[in-house]
Amino acid sequence: MRINNNIPALNTHRMLGLTNSSLEKTLERLSSGKRINRASDDAAGLAISQKMEAQVRGLRQASRNSLDGISLIQTAEGALNEVHAMLQRMRELAVQGANGIYEKDDLEAIA
Repeated sequence: MRINNNIPALNTHRMLGLTNSSLEKTLERLSSGKRINRASDDAAGLAISQKMEAQVRGLRQASRNSLDGISLIQTAEGALNEVHAMLQRMRELAVQGANGIYEKDDLEAIA
């Protein structure tokens, strides 16, 4: 019995499989738009990317928190302006009532 091996054909078949595998990875990257699609592509790069994404999320939340703080301060400022206007009016009425030209009924109306 004679066994024939076609070594060049086997090598070509192996290289074709490697090329197909490489092509699949390239197409996956192109279709997703990402350089790293899974940890096996680049484990260190994936770890760095995830850390940076976490930092970006943290900074976005900090920005939202800052805007919330600004809104809170603006609301408090509006309330303080109203209180100031009320106190100013109370002072005006107190000065007006203390000038001595009003009768008792007029002073009760001012109060």
